Amino acid sequence: MKPFSTLFIIFFIFIINIQAQITEKNYKIYSTKLGKEVTLQEVIDDMKNYDILFFGEEHNDSTGHYLEKQIFEMLYKQYNSNLALSMEMFERDVQPVMNEYLKGYIREKNFNKDARIWSNYRDYKPLIEFAKLNKLDVVCANAPSRYTNMAGRLGQKSLMELPKESKRFFAPVPYDTASGKYFEKLDALSGHSSVPATDTSKAKAPLMSMGNFNLVMAQSLWDATMAYSIAEYHKQNKGKKMMQINGRFHSDEGFAVVTQLKKYSPKMKAMVISTGPDESFSNINWEQFKGLGDYVIITDPSVPTTYKN
Repeated sequence: MKPFSTLFIIFFIFIINIQAQITEKNYKIYSTKLGKEVTLQEVIDDMKNYDILFFGEEHNDSTGHYLEKQIFEMLYKQYNSNLALSMEMFERDVQPVMNEYLKGYIREKNFNKDARIWSNYRDYKPLIEFAKLNKLDVVCANAPSRYTNMAGRLGQKSLMELPKESKRFFAPVPYDTASGKYFEKLDALSGHSSVPATDTSKAKAPLMSMGNFNLVMAQSLWDATMAYSIAEYHKQNKGKKMMQINGRFHSDEGFAVVTQLKKYSPKMKAMVISTGPDESFSNINWEQFKGLGDYVIITDPSVPTTYKN
C-alpha cells in the first residue's frame, strides 16, 4: 500500500472516531421564534410547516456535519421517500453522474472523478450514501465554476452569448444580483466599502476590486443557480420536502439563496438553520445570534475540525 493511501485511511478513521464521539452535549439549538433552546426533534417536528430546510454550515465543522446526517436521517423517518437532498457541493452539469451513482450504475471511483467532488467529500459522503441506500434524489444545485468565473470577469451579459446547451447549467439570464445588507457582506469580503446599492439585473453592480473581478456578479449567479435548481426540482416534485446543504454565508439572515428562491418559487416556505462553532459555547448570549435564521445551532469549538482553514 502506498504511504499516501495509508495516511488517508488513518485520517479518515480519525474523522469517523470524532463523529462517533459527538453527542447532544456538543451543540445547542435556539429557536428564534420561541426565544428558547430546543431539541433536534422539535426542529424536525416544525418541518411540517416548511417545504425546504436550509442547513447553513461551516465547511469544516465536525459537529455541523454530524448534525446534517442526524437531521437528514430524522427527516427520512418522518417523510420516507417524500424527501430529497440538495447540495451546494455539486454543480448542475454533474447531475447525470450523480443520478448514475445513486442508481448503482457506476462505481464510486468513477463518481468521485466525474462528479468533481470537493476535497473534503468525506464530510458529505454519509449523506450521499444514505440517499443512495434509501433511493432518495440528490439535486446538484450549484453553477459550474467556469460560469461564475465568467460572470465575475465579463459580466452576466457575456453568459447570454453561450450556446443553448450551456445555459442549462445556470440560472436564467438576467438574474438578480445582491442588494442591501447582503451586498454589504459581499463588499466586506472584497476588502472595500463601496456604498450599498439596490443591485438588480437592471442596474450594474459596482465592481468589487479583486483585480477586475466582480464578486457580486459571480456570487449572485452562484446563489441564483442554487435557488433555481431547488425551485425547478420542487416544481417537478410537488409535495416533497427538501433539505439544502450550503455554506452558511449562502443562507444566513435569509439572504442569498433564500432570497433568490422567492423569485423562482414564491410559495415555497423555507426554514433557515445557521450552524457554527463559537467560543461562547459554555455561556451563549443568544441575542447576538437571533437574526441568523429560524434556528441557530452553536457548536462546541473544542471538537476538532475536519480540516484546517
